[in-house]
Amino acid sequence: AAWIGDPLHSPRSCATYWPILIETAPKEAPELVTKLPLADYMIADKGYDSEPLRIQIREQGSQPMIPRKQNSTVGNDDMDWGLYKYRHLVENLFARLKHFRAIATRYDKLKRNFESTIALACAFIWLPM
Repeated sequence: AAWIGDPLHSPRSCATYWPILIETAPKEAPELVTKLPLADYMIADKGYDSEPLRIQIREQGSQPMIPRKQNSTVGNDDMDWGLYKYRHLVENLFARLKHFRAIATRYDKLKRNFESTIALACAFIWLPM
């Protein structure tokens, strides 16, 4: 999963950022980065560690927060681990959204119905119980 945005965006506003919070394969990442709005940071996991992707992110005016793989000769000195922890919050949000069967199985045929279901699920997650 890739997440882009500044650390002030809360996972509670997931209905607003659903188009940005998408799961994608690393091969599709360059196309995804071109479609995303401007942001200060691009946060992703080690599966997206490639120098061409990092260059593309920098050319768009964002700073990549992608940890390097274990076999990398370049270290992780430029990583902001405090900011990277926000990715964990987004992953937890995906896990909680997948508890709703209609979202996990993409039950709705129409995009507007699916997005409405996501908004409703986010409201349930946001409400204290």
